[in-house]
Amino acid sequence: MNITKTIDYLNNGRVIYFRWLKELSWIKKLGLSLLFALITGIFAQFRIPLGFTPVPLTGQVFVVLLSGVLLGGYCAGMSMIFYISLGALGIPWFAGFRAGINPGPTLGYLLGFIPAAIFVGLFAHRHKKLFYQILIMLIGLLLIYLFGALNFAFLLKTDFLTTIKFAVLPFIPFDIIKAILAGFLSRVIIPDD
Repeated sequence: MNITKTIDYLNNGRVIYFRWLKELSWIKKLGLSLLFALITGIFAQFRIPLGFTPVPLTGQVFVVLLSGVLLGGYCAGMSMIFYISLGALGIPWFAGFRAGINPGPTLGYLLGFIPAAIFVGLFAHRHKKLFYQILIMLIGLLLIYLFGALNFAFLLKTDFLTTIKFAVLPFIPFDIIKAILAGFLSRVIIPDD
């Protein structure tokens, strides 16, 4: 198979996937959302505790951003609602194989997954240039940080600078890499038509 045929095959696959997604019934979209909740739970186990902050680095953010691309806004948001709700009900797929809702310092980040996935899903398909894809991913990341930082400050009674120091700054380098990678993948995944 030559390179031109391979590229044509991949382009056709992208078009077929998004056409298929658009034509799915709501029941099947809910099933796909459940699948992405499971994938989010798997990536939550890629966890690196930092020691100086109660919030670990995880792989969830990457899946949250890509769920918006692969599912579209509302289904991606639903997948994060499933992830949080089913984890709260006892499925041990939060970071460290935890389950149940603990109103601890990580809850805000989990809640921020919902608007981030919806935002990415609503805008990634409208602005297909790489610059915009990365910008959309970074804005999704900011939504996660906003919810996470507000919850962190509220629960731990920290001031603005302390909150930024422990709830945002440690994650920026790693999450920017995730956002850029998600932007590149989004640009490759979303068809040009």
